[in-house]
Amino acid sequence: MSALLVASTPVESRRLQIVAIVIAVAMLLIVFELVRRRRLVERYALIWMLSTGVLLVLAGWRGGLAKLADLLGIAYPPNALFLVAGGFVLLTLLHFSVAISRLSEETKMLAQELARLDQETREARS
Repeated sequence: MSALLVASTPVESRRLQIVAIVIAVAMLLIVFELVRRRRLVERYALIWMLSTGVLLVLAGWRGGLAKLADLLGIAYPPNALFLVAGGFVLLTLLHFSVAISRLSEETKMLAQELARLDQETREARS
């Protein structure tokens, strides 16, 4: 039974590698299309392209993925790919949380300024 599992592992690994490459290429195409339609700002597109590019390189370069897995102590190299992908997702979420916090603070300040100017305009009319 274990010989059967060992024999099927390279095929499953190759299939997983192909799926990862297809997903990474599809993600790059989606990002390019969103930028082309002006639905995604270029600076955010760079983050997505960088992370997708790294995943594409790791998915395509089996030796590099195996070295990374060994370095991290991961027995099955494709799991290292998903760990890297999860790390990029967390970093991207952190980046967007910082951006949202900054925009929220700017919106609050603008609303306060608008209220102050509105009050001054009402007083000037009276």
